[in-house]
Order: sequence, then C-alpha cells, then structure tokens
Amino acid sequence: MSLLKEIQRTAQQVAEAISAVLQIETEIVDDEMTIIAGTGKYKNMINMKEEGGQVEAGYLYGRVIRTNQPYFVEDARNDPSYDPSVLIGLADEWAELCAPIHYNGSVIGVIGLVAFDEMQLQSLVKNKLVLLPYLQRMSELLTSKIAEQSALDNWIKTTQKLEVLIGSIHEGIIAIDENGIITNCNQTAQQLIQLDKHALINQHIEEIWPNSPMLEVIQTGKGYIEQEEHYQYKQHYMHIIVTARPIKINEEVVGVVATFRRMADARRLAYELTNEPKDLFFSEIYGQSRALSLVKKQAEQVARGTSNILITGQSGTGKGMMAAAIHSASNRRTGPFIIVNCGAIPETLLESELFGYASGAFTGARREGKAGKFELANGGTIFLDEIGDLPLHLQVKLLHVLQSKQVERVGSNRLIPINIRVISATNKDLDEMVRTKEFREDLFFRLNVIPLHMPPLSERKDDIPVLMDYFLAKYCQMTGQIPLDFTPEIKQAFIQYPWPGNVRELENAIEYAVNMTSSPFIDIESIPPRIRNTINPLTIRHAELPELSLKDLLRDHEKQILIEMLKKYGHGLEEKRIIATKLDIGLATLYRKIDAYQLLSEDNAPNRSI
Repeated sequence: MSLLKEIQRTAQQVAEAISAVLQIETEIVDDEMTIIAGTGKYKNMINMKEEGGQVEAGYLYGRVIRTNQPYFVEDARNDPSYDPSVLIGLADEWAELCAPIHYNGSVIGVIGLVAFDEMQLQSLVKNKLVLLPYLQRMSELLTSKIAEQSALDNWIKTTQKLEVLIGSIHEGIIAIDENGIITNCNQTAQQLIQLDKHALINQHIEEIWPNSPMLEVIQTGKGYIEQEEHYQYKQHYMHIIVTARPIKINEEVVGVVATFRRMADARRLAYELTNEPKDLFFSEIYGQSRALSLVKKQAEQVARGTSNILITGQSGTGKGMMAAAIHSASNRRTGPFIIVNCGAIPETLLESELFGYASGAFTGARREGKAGKFELANGGTIFLDEIGDLPLHLQVKLLHVLQSKQVERVGSNRLIPINIRVISATNKDLDEMVRTKEFREDLFFRLNVIPLHMPPLSERKDDIPVLMDYFLAKYCQMTGQIPLDFTPEIKQAFIQYPWPGNVRELENAIEYAVNMTSSPFIDIESIPPRIRNTINPLTIRHAELPELSLKDLLRDHEKQILIEMLKKYGHGLEEKRIIATKLDIGLATLYRKIDAYQLLSEDNAPNRSI
C-alpha cells in the first residue's frame, strides 16, 4: 500500500479544500498512478489508474514522478505528451499545473490543478507563479500527515511489542503511580497474585501487598533489589522476592515499577545455575551381579512413589549414585536434588544449613536471612548423606519437619510449607544406634520407610571386570592416553583383592594406574602400592588365563605390536610411513589396521563418553 493511500481520507479533504478556494478541480495521484483523491470528475475515478498505470509511459504524471519536477501544460488538448485520452477526445481537460509530493527524499505522488474551461485556463495561466508554491505547501501538508500517521503507527507497534515483551517475561511486573495506585501489570503478575488485570488495576498497592516497601520508594526515590517479602491476600500466601525501581520525570518520582517472582522459583533458578546437573540413571550404575541387580530393581520400583528411603551400605558402595538415580526416575525429576553431608558440616553450622535462619538470628548472619537446604529442596528431593552423624538435638527438629512438612528458620517463628522427598544414607548400624540411644527411634522409623542396602564390592565379584573396563576407558579419555589394557594377571589380582574401599577404591586405583603406566598394559608395577603389597605373586603367576582362539590371540598380539610402534615412532604421517616400512606392509594397510583397532592419535580421537 502506498503512503498516500494510508491517508486517503485526509488527501480527499485537502483536494476539496483546494477546489473550494480556487474554484478549480484538483487531482491527487500516488506513485503507483492510482487516483487517491479528487474533485469533479476525478471524485468518481478515485482508486482508478491514470495514464494506464504506467509511470514509464512518458505522460505528464509519470514525468513528474520520474524527474521530480513541477509541470505546467497550457494546451492539454494539443500536447501529445499530456494524456492520450485527451487527444482522442475521451477527456476534456484544457490545462494543468502539477507538482510532485515528496517524503523522505522520494517522490510519492503528484498533486495537480486542472482547468476544464476558458475561465479556469486563464486563472491557471495568470496565477501559475503563485499557485505552484501553493501546491507545494499543500503537498507538505499531506506529507506532514503521513509523518504523523507513520509516527502513530510506529508508536502503536512499539507499544504492542512492549506489551508482548512484558507479557512474555516470566517474572511478575507491577507498576504504581505516585499515589500508590496500580496502573499496570503483566500476565505473570496476575498468576502470582491470583487476581486478573481488571481486578488489580486502580487498586491501591496496600490492598494487595500491605506495608509494601514500594511506597517508601515513592517517598525516597531509592529503589531496592532482590528483597524477600511475605504477603497474605485473603487465603493466598505469597512468599516472593521483589526488585523495585522509581520512575522519574525531571527528577520527580511519578511512580514505581516492580518485578517479582516466587521465592521457590528463585531458589530453583539459583540451584540450576550453581549446581552441576545431577541427572543420573540406573543404567549408569554399572554392574551385572545378582546382588546389585536386585537392589537396582527395588530402587526402580520405589522411585515412582513419595515414601522416604534409607540407603545403607559401606562407604564407597555408591549410595549417593543410587539416591540420584532414584530422584531422576521419580515424578520430582524436574525439581532440585539437594545433597547434604551431615558428617561434613560442623555441628555449629549444621542447623542453619539445614533449616536456614532469619534476619539478625545471630552475629554474622546475613541481613536478609538465608534459606536452608530443606527450603531449597522444595518441589524436589533432599539427600541426607551420613544421617547417622546428625546430632540428637537436630534429630528432633528433623522429625518435626518430616511430620509437619513445614520448616522454621533459626531465629524465626514463621512456618514455611515445603514439599519434599527425603532420601537418607548411612554406613553406620542405625539399629544399634537406636538401641544405644544415639539415634531417635521415632526418626529412624520415619526415615526407614523403604530400606535399600548397597552390597559391598567383595560380594559382587562379577562386577569388578565391568567396572575395571569402564574406569579404564574413562581415565584414558580424560588423560589423553592411547587405549590401554590390563594384563591377565592384574585382572585376576583385582578380582581376588577384597576392596575395603569398594567401588571408590577401585576407581582411584585405576586412575592411579592410568597416570603411572609407561607401557600399553597396566601391570603389577602400575597399580597403587597398598594394593600391590597385598597381592601374592604366586597366585598371580598361576592365575588361569582366559581361553581364546588362535585368531583372537593373533589379533591381540598384532594390536600390541601396533601400539608399541605408534608409541615409539609417533602418529604423524611420516612416522606412519616409517612404521609401515618396518612392518613391511603398505601405508593403506597400516591405516586400515589402526582404524580397525581404534588406535587413533590424541588429536584425531573421537570425543567418546561412557
């Protein structure tokens, strides 16, 4: 649509005003040769095309648009470049004075005065020097209207974009004027306050948020950032975090705009930004032994529920991994997974870490207070590791949280509702601790709704080779080592070793070996001394070797030769030519074998994760 078309009503009013003053017909045409406005016969031709709709046809209006020059045609009926319809008698124009209409440096149309009789002709001839500036002023009037309309359209677009932008923000936005009256809000604010926009607008802020600090911002002109606030509106409790800023015009505060979100959402965001993803699945707990398979099956079954779980087992058996896998398989998987090691936090700090504290609760406390781990876990799972180390006086408070599903910060009497699942773990004998009064019996039964026991590695010998291969691949990739392997003696020795530190000790041993080995094989010299010193050499020497076919034995021997050659000469093209010559094989054959055995260089190795 042309610019003149957008102000067609105004253009028609201008044309009629010109004709009324000058007693001469007026026509306004856009740059597409469409008649936008006109008087007399042109009024009936509005939205029709002039000059066949062709700017390049070479007639009057086309020339004005192309040359950006005004024209005066004194004898239209005998001018072949005026309009062909006049020459063949289909039109009766006598003369015309016309001028271009400019906007932003371009010609957007033509405005013309047309004579249809002798009197109008004489008027045009006599007054052409006066009428031309007049037409130019009229064209400026039209373009000023276009500019005004354009500004209005841009303002409407900007306003609509702003409305969409505000509406799409996940935080609530609410604005008040200098009297504290709510003037605007977005969709999120309506949802968080649980009132629609019509009910909020024109309400005083104190009707919704009594004693809101936003009113102080009006008085002082100083905003605030990330302030925790509590409000009760009818039956709806709001625990929110608010940032408020003054709106100033000429240094005078004329209102306040505040953004806010639920405290629970703010904590969840903080958790996601400051914690590595804890997603871990049962398939990532490696092992195929009957003992491990049984506990994994039990855990998968109870993960879908909401009951509290107590995981027991020796240190290093993977209790934390099992807890994370249960969370990932539960209906709470999108919520936070908060880990608390009850044995690692000093007893003097443990209460405030678990339950949080209010402003001014003790010397050194944050002015705004602090949320505890239970609040941070709201909507998700809290994992209380080493629960057997929890002091008796905190066991009472933990029992209250489990019973009431509410938490009370240190130094506060406000009860904060929470929705959490508790998974706890210990390597201690809690039954014995209950008998000796070191652990509360009522808390034990609350935590031990579903007991799970992680078997020690000594009871799952079948899993040791699987874990060895997994950790070997993991640390070869992390350290950039070429693929390594275990000697048969080391495999047998690791299976016989009791592993008092369980899976954690096995992982540490293999990480040590990958860093210490100087050959393609991990042998007795590469493993940690504490394990090496417990191994009986006679047992290793007579360990049963795996039964392999001749083909497999030859492949293994060929692979080890290639590993040694690559390690000795390197992985570059020239080095590979040397290796191929030494082995009396073609370079292409060498590359095929390197690819077949996946003996890629560090630079070209694929990024594999296990």
